[in-house]
Amino acid sequence: MKSILITFLCHSFFWVAQSQIPTSDFKKDSQTLESLTQEAAIKGLTYANAIAKEANKKIAVAFLDASGKPILITIADGVGPHNLEAARRKAFTALSTKTPTLILARNASANPDTQNLNTLPELLLLGGGVPIIVNNKVIGSVGIAGAGGPEQDDAIAQKIETLFQ
Repeated sequence: MKSILITFLCHSFFWVAQSQIPTSDFKKDSQTLESLTQEAAIKGLTYANAIAKEANKKIAVAFLDASGKPILITIADGVGPHNLEAARRKAFTALSTKTPTLILARNASANPDTQNLNTLPELLLLGGGVPIIVNNKVIGSVGIAGAGGPEQDDAIAQKIETLFQ
């Protein structure tokens, strides 16, 4: 029931926003965050859905707070169910390593000493996870899955992260 309510609220915010939410007040407010909040995650979700809609995509989105606890995890209609867990694991990987997952995946595959990172159970070395860093502090992370590949997922996640800068 909770996920239905969150999905309804998020879709409601999305329709009000139409394309992109105003970011100036949001950026100002986010500069004092110690950890990502539910309110900030909902604004991020609204922005993510607007970006995805412009690209004619549907996505799964996960936001984690600074301690790695899920704040918001949701999936659009028609997106494969595996993308929900992929979004969460991408967000966890980005938070844990303080590195965007696309960069981490490319660095790990290029270095024989780190290629085994993909064997750790919770890490997912696919583009789409980005740490949310404010004032040089990781306050949370976002994970995107289902947009059509690691580069597309990463592009949306990177745009969401810019909301907080």
